[in-house]
Amino acid sequence: MSMSTTKSAPLTSLTDAEIAMQESVRRYATERLAPRVDAMDEAQQIDQRVIQELFEMGLMAIEVPEDFGGSGGTFFDAVIAVEEISRIDPAVAVMVDVQNTLTLNALLRWATEEQRQRFLPEIASGIICSYALSEAASGSDAFALSTTASTEGTDFILQGRKLWISNAAEAGLFIVFATVDRSAGYKGITAFLVERDTPGVSVGKKENKLGIRASSTCELILDHCRVPRENVLGEIGRGYRIAIETLNEGRIGIAAQMLGLAQGAWDQALRYSRDRIQFGKPISEFQAVQFDLADMATQIEAARLLVYNAARRKIAGQPFVKEAAMAKLFSSSVAEHVASKAIEIFGGYGFVKDYPVEKLYRDAKIGKIYEGTSNMQLATIAKQILST
Repeated sequence: MSMSTTKSAPLTSLTDAEIAMQESVRRYATERLAPRVDAMDEAQQIDQRVIQELFEMGLMAIEVPEDFGGSGGTFFDAVIAVEEISRIDPAVAVMVDVQNTLTLNALLRWATEEQRQRFLPEIASGIICSYALSEAASGSDAFALSTTASTEGTDFILQGRKLWISNAAEAGLFIVFATVDRSAGYKGITAFLVERDTPGVSVGKKENKLGIRASSTCELILDHCRVPRENVLGEIGRGYRIAIETLNEGRIGIAAQMLGLAQGAWDQALRYSRDRIQFGKPISEFQAVQFDLADMATQIEAARLLVYNAARRKIAGQPFVKEAAMAKLFSSSVAEHVASKAIEIFGGYGFVKDYPVEKLYRDAKIGKIYEGTSNMQLATIAKQILST
């Protein structure tokens, strides 16, 4: 009996264009970004030269069409960029990730043609974006918002405070979620495009964080902030849908960040194990170290399969919510585990700031927290599998 077979490429195979993207970003991260990482972490600020270079490389407008000055790339290109930058500095990767998989993702999907013409060229040429959803009392309960948007003539008046807002210190444009009708619950939530120079907008306290310290995380204060109706993103009262669907896709970006972090920690551990001599030979020749490296590599490969699968499904228009949650859940756990093991392979040297694995270990923790905690990912996965 003969059977026909259909050849398909391995899940981790990349197209020629994706390989070119990967090689370009990897080269930049290794040659230009790496020497600046420690200073940026210490200063708790991304070097302005790095930001300029990210824009010059097109990494801050990956999916923006070329007609608007963007790179005209794909969502998978953004995933590759975040993964490669995270191998060297997950803090810089946050800026690229929030810009592409959250804010631009929402704009490209929900903006009117007038809004696209107005904002996309500015973003592609140098405007950093920020996504303002979280509040003091609305973390995992994302829609328990206290920020309000009341009407005054043809405008809206925004009043409230947002917390934990990534990119806030550098951002020139915010996507702000506020409720226009408390009695309507989540159906009253609306998304607004708010420019930084709008009267009533101010950036407050910058958080002093454990990890990703160069990435700014700040309070955003809206005090009688007047926003014209034409700055409503999507429909009035449909902001919850924009938030949910954007965050579903953004989880893949965070999963890619954690994947890159884990790969970077493993790269460092492997290199050190070959160089470190104990008892007359490299520690990579000891079976205990070999087993650690093998276990770490296996988990990284499994994480990459989950991340790439979720990204490919999203691009193909297939259901991906469960897969995105799985990718973020697993990748964040792998990043924490691999970074911890890397420190152990380095021994005492891994515990000091002179070596990069200490920073990667600190950076890994946030993966289980932002854009949906690990428990929220488990809840999402359970809901998806039980509804089938």
